[in-house]
Amino acid sequence: MRRSLLLALVTLLVAGCRSAPRDPNTLVFLIESSPANLDPRVGTDAQSEHIDELLFDGLVAHDANFRFTPALASSWDQPNPRTYVFHLRHGVRFHDGRVLTARDVVWTINSMRTGAVITPKAATYASVDSVEARDAQTAVFHLKQPDNFLLTNLSTGAMGIVPEGSGRDFWRHPVGTGPFRFVSQQIDQDVVIERNPESWSAVPRIARVRFAVVPDAITQALELEKGSGDVEVNSLPMDALPEMARRPDLRIDATPGTQIQYLAFNLRDPLLSDARVRQAIACAIDRHAIINALLRGHARPAISLLPTSHWAWNGSVARYDFDPQRAEQLLESAGHPRGADGVRLHLTMKMSTDEDTRLLAAVLQQQLARIGITLALRSSEFATFYADVTRGAFQIYSLRWIGGNEQPDIFSYAFSTARFSPKGANRGHYSNPLLDTLLNDAAISSDSAQRRADYAQVQQILALDLPAINLWYKDTVVVHSQRLSGVVPSPSGSFTFLETAALTQ
Repeated sequence: MRRSLLLALVTLLVAGCRSAPRDPNTLVFLIESSPANLDPRVGTDAQSEHIDELLFDGLVAHDANFRFTPALASSWDQPNPRTYVFHLRHGVRFHDGRVLTARDVVWTINSMRTGAVITPKAATYASVDSVEARDAQTAVFHLKQPDNFLLTNLSTGAMGIVPEGSGRDFWRHPVGTGPFRFVSQQIDQDVVIERNPESWSAVPRIARVRFAVVPDAITQALELEKGSGDVEVNSLPMDALPEMARRPDLRIDATPGTQIQYLAFNLRDPLLSDARVRQAIACAIDRHAIINALLRGHARPAISLLPTSHWAWNGSVARYDFDPQRAEQLLESAGHPRGADGVRLHLTMKMSTDEDTRLLAAVLQQQLARIGITLALRSSEFATFYADVTRGAFQIYSLRWIGGNEQPDIFSYAFSTARFSPKGANRGHYSNPLLDTLLNDAAISSDSAQRRADYAQVQQILALDLPAINLWYKDTVVVHSQRLSGVVPSPSGSFTFLETAALTQ
């Protein structure tokens, strides 16, 4: 009700104001928060990865079916299970004019492996024994053991090749080889990028993009309606979409998404270390009601981190559908009876000021109260929230996996004992020796059937232990002005449609 009134107020305000003069060649892209770090070796938040994907290239890329395709490497060979040979494209230049060589590849990987830059991505390359520049166009990776995910971790979006010598302050003025080049960044205000006219791939038709940081969803709606903002992706609450759809100068494009909303727990916490408590919380969440009410049906319930179309996806796992009675029984068995005030537990959920997250947290607070769990909500701007999450200063939090969950190495990154943050994204310190063994086997096995069996068992274990609850796959919804054409939403919610879209003046 409050949002409906606010949206009505936005409409009245728009009707009585005119758009301020603006550069017709600049696309204004509204985002909820500043990227945490535009060094592609470091940034792991959604805004950093989405913008980095426009500025940088990996050695390989992947298509819609998750098959690998050439990028900075025009081809590659694997003469044996422990050796990869990448043949670089000729004539590729960084945005500052330097020619890309194999030495840049060596520097990029080694700067992460040796700690020259501090990054959670370092553990991703633990299988690498050494990297050599055989000549200017040939980079050779020597592995300690076979690694089925090396190509994944060398792909555009997962990382990007940086110039030799790039240090820890590289994020201040990142230089890549991508279709766009960095212009400027003002923390909590904007990031500006422009077309790279010497792009080795197709040169974008959009001259300049300004990513304007607008944390408040109502303000975003106002910016779009009055024409001072051109596009947003997945940052408006779904109940704002009907009003947006009524605007003749706006358009909405959507596609089923792969990005997944999840709820994570700190297993070092005495209350949450008991799997029965986590299972009870799962049973208390009415996902279908949330999807219908908050997301207007633009999501599908999830039982695994992987997309349902993935070869390793397993739907034969333990489920915790909405069942408050079962939730109460689990809490009773875990030794948490209701007190005189009806309360069993007091927990705290940390969150950012993002509107979707705040709405989700408010609904979770109500649903958990029904089974006797009092959920306190603590919000902060995204950088502070994300810093707390990465250092394990939380009981519960919710975020989305965006793109990273499209390959099965997400299980290692998020749940392996070797990937405790900051070495990975195991922020809740979950540890299961059997899971670690299965993940290690799947990473090196050349038998595809065995790998599929390993991942099937991994998903079964995670569904029982519930170190995190997979909530839903969110559709990618793009709201944009009519002057932006050729928008093709990505299932992962990436911004790569900017590489081919056009802007009319």
